[in-house]
Amino acid sequence: VQLVESGGGLVQAGGSLRLSCAASGDTFSINTMAWYRQAPGKRREFLATISSDTSTTNYADSVEGRFTISRDNAKNTMYLQMNSLKPEDTATYYCHAETHGYGMAYWGKGTLVVVSS
Repeated sequence: VQLVESGGGLVQAGGSLRLSCAASGDTFSINTMAWYRQAPGKRREFLATISSDTSTTNYADSVEGRFTISRDNAKNTMYLQMNSLKPEDTATYYCHAETHGYGMAYWGKGTLVVVSS
């Protein structure tokens, strides 16, 4: 499984961005998918997860109500709609996928989001 994030960039505080994560390879094996982020000098932080059938989502308190995770299985793509962005949202955002069965984990290389004040 290969994961490629896109959609990052520079945005002003209060603005919005939509990140995408395109999966390729053995996409039928993908179970849950998630978004994480890592700011400079900080640990990688969980943001949101979505089940394989898209029926279940969970969010970190820090983004609940501002970010929305979604997934289009027909396109093998996951999204993160980010609204009301704050300077503290500045980070590299990573896509994560876990497979059925053995629960193999895969990461993308990340996309940088910078929120200016």
